[in-house]
Amino acid sequence: MLTEAKNQLKISLLSIKYALMREMLNKVTFITNILFMILNNASFIIEWIILYSVKDNIGGYTLDKVELLWGLAAGTYGVSRFFFKKSFELSDIINKGMLDNYLVQPKNVLISAITSDITVSAIGDLIYSYIMLFVSGITFTKFVLFTILIISGGLIVTGISIILASLSFWFGKMDAICDIGDNLMINFATYPEGIFKGIAKVILFTIVPVGISNYIPVRIITKFNLKFLLINLIFTLFIITSAFYIFYKGLKKYSSGNLMIGRI
Repeated sequence: MLTEAKNQLKISLLSIKYALMREMLNKVTFITNILFMILNNASFIIEWIILYSVKDNIGGYTLDKVELLWGLAAGTYGVSRFFFKKSFELSDIINKGMLDNYLVQPKNVLISAITSDITVSAIGDLIYSYIMLFVSGITFTKFVLFTILIISGGLIVTGISIILASLSFWFGKMDAICDIGDNLMINFATYPEGIFKGIAKVILFTIVPVGISNYIPVRIITKFNLKFLLINLIFTLFIITSAFYIFYKGLKKYSSGNLMIGRI
């Protein structure tokens, strides 16, 4: 089993590598996409800097915490879009019967499908995330924790996307629901935790788990808490396990699109 996992990891990394090489054929477009994503993210943090020039504390967050929150949000987005881009197109892939060319290969269907392409601009998100970490105040411990937490956050976002997309096996087109879920995870991830109260806060720690993927990591990095770290990692494992289970449960109902297309 360990050998199979290592082989699958090698195959997935090769797939990502070849996708990256394809994108780098046009170097101008490649670099432009990355730079514009960094500038796009920077434009939003400037708005927060202006707000903090008027008020020192917003929702319990100082400016350095907001910078860290934005770094985590950008890093989480970058990990999910660079390594698992196709998980956000999975509903469409299922509905159009485009899983055929993954089913005929002796590889994990889900992993092969979601790692078959990359989003170039996600590199800009990853670079920006570490810029924000540096600006908010970096130490070696913070760097390690930050890296672990953007990976876990990226896996949570990816897992939720897979779960929602897998409902297409039973209910048909779920594109709109997937987009709503994705947008909620992105939009709420960049606002201070303290501005949400009551039922809204409960939702952000359960149905839309931004609290676990972004708010708890801010607490962990600013004031290390082993319990919070374990909650984050256990929840990540739960979401990924659930995503695999629901996908393969639904795969039994999959209808082939009769696509005779091979992938190398």
